[in-house]
Parts: sequence; C-alpha cells; structure tokens
Amino acid sequence: MRGVISIQSHVVYGHAGNSSAVFPLQRMGFEVFPIHTVQFSNHTQYSEGWTGTAFPASDINELTQGLEKIGALKRCDAILTGYQGSVEQCEMIVDIVRKVKIQNPTAIYVCDPVMGAPDKGCIVSEGIAEFLLKKLMPMADVIVPNQFELSQFVGMEINSLSDAVTACKAALKLGPQIVLVKHLYSISDNKFSMMIAFDDQCYIAQRPQLDFDKPLVGVGDLISSLFTAGLLKEWSVIRAFKHSNEAAYAVVKKTHELGEWELQTIAAQDEIVEPTEKFELGKCVEDNSFSYYSI
Repeated sequence: MRGVISIQSHVVYGHAGNSSAVFPLQRMGFEVFPIHTVQFSNHTQYSEGWTGTAFPASDINELTQGLEKIGALKRCDAILTGYQGSVEQCEMIVDIVRKVKIQNPTAIYVCDPVMGAPDKGCIVSEGIAEFLLKKLMPMADVIVPNQFELSQFVGMEINSLSDAVTACKAALKLGPQIVLVKHLYSISDNKFSMMIAFDDQCYIAQRPQLDFDKPLVGVGDLISSLFTAGLLKEWSVIRAFKHSNEAAYAVVKKTHELGEWELQTIAAQDEIVEPTEKFELGKCVEDNSFSYYSI
C-alpha cells in the first residue's frame, strides 16, 4: 500500500484543506495518510463562525513516528502540505520531508504555501509566511502558490503575463523543479488562469470564470491534490497540469450548477478521473522580449 502524506487543515463539514485534497487523491487511485494541522467544524468564511482547535506540532511529530515504526514512510511517494497553524508545525514538516526522502529517495515534496487570505477569513500565525518563503518553498520539489504567494517568493509584482513568466522562471532558480501558479488573477477578468513552469518552459491554462455570491474555499487544495496525483501516475508535467485544470473546473461547475457554496467534490467525482470538458494549453514564448501565449 503506497500513498501520500497530506499535512493540512481539516474541516468536519464541507471541503477545505485535507477535506478537499484527500478524496480526489483517493479517487485517482492513491492511498492517503492525512495529518491535520487544525480541525474546525467548518471553514472560517462562515459568518456564523466555527469551532475547533489547532493541534500542537508535537502531534504531527508523534504521528510521523508512528508511521515510521510500521514502515509506512518508505511507502510514501509524496508529501503534500497546505495550511499550517504554527511555525512549529512548519519545522516538523522539514523533519518529515527529510525522513521520508531517506526512506524513499524518489518521493516528492509538494508545497502549497498558504500565506493567508483575509478576504476569505484565512489568517496565518506570525512567522509562518517567512518560514514558507525561506525554508519550505526552496526545499520543495513542486510549489503551488497563487499569484500573491509567488510574488512574495521572488520579490516582484506580477501585473501581466510577461511578469508571471519572469516570476516563474525566477522561482525555478530558488529550488523547486516545478512551479504551478494555481491562480493568476491579473491575467484576465473573465477567465480563471493558471500557469506551470519547469525546465525553462511555461504554459498557461484558462477556463471559464464562474460567478458565485461568495468566494469558494478549497479550490487551491483541490488543484494541488489533482496535480500531485497526476505526477504520481507518471504523467508528463503538461498532462498533469492540464488534467488538474479540467478536473478542478468540473468540480467548480458542478458546485455552480447545484447552487452550492461548498465544493461539490462527491457529486463531481467521476469528472475528477475523466473530465468531460477539455481546455487547450497555451505555451508562453519569447518574441522580442515580449511574452505571450499561443494555442
């Protein structure tokens, strides 16, 4: 039994953090060993509030030790991390990644560097963003930032497609082998845009931007899990990227069709494996120092 260690937040109701990431990984054929950094009744954007608690970093360490004792770390092919509740939890991730890679040198570390989204009620503790930028992102094989998180990593503003290409290429020089930008919001007002960069290549994926009364929560966690699954299936980077865009859109579209706010991951589960709608990728190329994409 081979699997993925997923270290993220967890909600009892709805889909965010591990509650958004675990099932898609399972549906695509992988066992998941989830470790929760926090456990809340629901995600934090509810006006009614939420209940729950953050777990101490020692819990993560103890769970990892238990997995190591039964030989599970050598069966781990990827570590996927998302929202962290404290700097101490981030420090535990460094140890976990090192332990897993000793047991299984081919394992990959996929870091979704959640730095907070105040508009969604997501706040991270002091010091976490700095730790992500200086330690976790550089040591990751794959990073899955949004536009803001990427700009913080490379120290530049992103206001255009050309800026995005420059930022992605700069990020590749800081440690990661693959950069997947899960949301480039400055590229288009009416399309949802993502970008992938690897081996000095950049591709952009776009899909319809659906309107919701309130911003959806958990889409980034979904994208990270879908892309991780694609890599573990030994798909090419481009195929895994294309699939993550199409499958994520299928879940979002189903959510829109049903008039729901929580991601309808279960209702769209067949689309996670084989999305109905396909979207071509654009390859970013250089022409007189101007970056653009062409289908």
